[in-house]
Amino acid sequence: MAEVHPANELYIRMVADKQLSATDARMLLEPSGGQVGAIAHSEIDVLRWLAKEYGVPFSMLDDIEPDKQLLALFPARVLMKEELLPINQKDGLVFIATARLFSSQGLDALKTMTGLRLQPVLATREAIQREMKKRLGVGADTLGTLGEEATFQVVDDENEENTNLDDGAEDASIIRFVNQVLRDAIELRASDIHLEPFEDELRIRYRIDGVLQEVPVPAQIKRFQPAIVSRVKILSHLNIAEKRLPQDGRIKIRLDNAEVDIRVSVIPMLHGEAVVMRLLRQTATLRGMEQLGMDKRELRSFRKILGLPHGIILVTGPTGSGKTSTLYTALNEINDHVRKIITIEDPIEYQLRGINQIQVSEKAGLTFAKGLRAILRHDPDVILIGEIRDQETAQIAVQASLTGHLVFSTLHTNDAPGALSRLVDMGVEPYLVASSLEAVMAQRLVRVLCHHCRQVDTSPTTQALRVELKFAPQAIIYRAVGCRECRNTGYHGRRGIFEWMDISQEVRRLILKNASSGEIRSAACRLGLRGLSEDGWRLVQEGVTTPEEVFRVTKAQAVSEGSEDRAAELVVTSEPEKE
Repeated sequence: MAEVHPANELYIRMVADKQLSATDARMLLEPSGGQVGAIAHSEIDVLRWLAKEYGVPFSMLDDIEPDKQLLALFPARVLMKEELLPINQKDGLVFIATARLFSSQGLDALKTMTGLRLQPVLATREAIQREMKKRLGVGADTLGTLGEEATFQVVDDENEENTNLDDGAEDASIIRFVNQVLRDAIELRASDIHLEPFEDELRIRYRIDGVLQEVPVPAQIKRFQPAIVSRVKILSHLNIAEKRLPQDGRIKIRLDNAEVDIRVSVIPMLHGEAVVMRLLRQTATLRGMEQLGMDKRELRSFRKILGLPHGIILVTGPTGSGKTSTLYTALNEINDHVRKIITIEDPIEYQLRGINQIQVSEKAGLTFAKGLRAILRHDPDVILIGEIRDQETAQIAVQASLTGHLVFSTLHTNDAPGALSRLVDMGVEPYLVASSLEAVMAQRLVRVLCHHCRQVDTSPTTQALRVELKFAPQAIIYRAVGCRECRNTGYHGRRGIFEWMDISQEVRRLILKNASSGEIRSAACRLGLRGLSEDGWRLVQEGVTTPEEVFRVTKAQAVSEGSEDRAAELVVTSEPEKE
């Protein structure tokens, strides 16, 4: 059998899918006789050609707002199965977007069901699927099926003795809906899924790039709330009959050869149980030190610390600020055949080759403190503690560093100097903190501007900020706009900003005096400490992010008090614009 050139694969697929007739495929290949090496056209090119050839409209669906009342006239299940999207109605004619001009069974079915006159409008499959998800909501076809099944029954949420909810959750349609939500969140790079019950709705939101974004869902989803929550409980091995107490569980799924570990938290609320699922991608690729995004000075200091034989290195910041990823990158840098590295984590976010990793299990009695004691008997050179949560763990970490081990860990504080006070507050003696701690780094994640839609910001507020912060004359400040590529947020992806503090002799003396974090910060600044906001302004000057993002994630210590009002003004006046 002759090999098919990739240039012709689009036509073969479109013919098989009834998007393109065999005759038209041959016509498109005529310039080169349909032989290997034919010039490939994109799907948009082919559909435009078909529209012109057959007198059918073509649309990218960017500027079209489908009428919700019009959408309600058609069954969502049929629309999603046949990939048909009603766009608008004019003079008794309904325009329907489709990517398959020669597959008419879907349009025929809609004509029969509604009795309306339909006019096809060609659009790419990707555009139709995108708009369907936006207009009809995630799982609209699944919930449409549920509404038609007489056998499905939502059990009364207040009937505590009735456990038939399990049967409802096992309904194939509920299973498909939950699977669709999980798949959709993973494809959109979400870190968390929130299922939030209210009096008249079940709201679903994804946290993407650190910001919650509401997901369109069908209006009737509230009816199936108990069954959806129950399905999540079953997947995470929780008690579906217990609806009065918080529960924590775990789901592990495989999607397209990628493993995703999902941490599930269920808490009873006023109008039902709320669910939050944290998505941890096991196969996420680990970047090198250069890709962390640190400035040269901080990167040089970090690498110097990694060469020490013992001591504690702390990374601080709130949940979801990338602390663990930074520490994994550091471990990967020093992972060689002459050092034994052991980690104890909850949860294990990355699986690192050549590194011994321990998963904390509170139910089994394996806590950070107990596991850390066991680790010390395994002759390690380097230890990573997922988080210092209590006095016992902090004490053992300090002792481990004083007995010749290099210890990495994370701590929840707002800035680097605050970590020293936090350890003392936990009950660690100041002289132990001063002698064991080598460096502290605070970090945050700022959203990266979408390169498809960012625009130069020439507003007076931004120009005033440029003057006050003494930006370089050639620096270009951009603002977020929003487009299809970034889901109208203006941002895509995140970058780290860092605050590095070496523990100098002056800082050690202040620790011994039990000085406040403010005094320690002042001393560190005199020795060259650069705050989080200062590192953020570096990214603004490089055109990576916006001033609004820096103000959002930091206190902006580098800006004078008079600029706080300007920060608020920036946030108000720079809302992303729709294109």
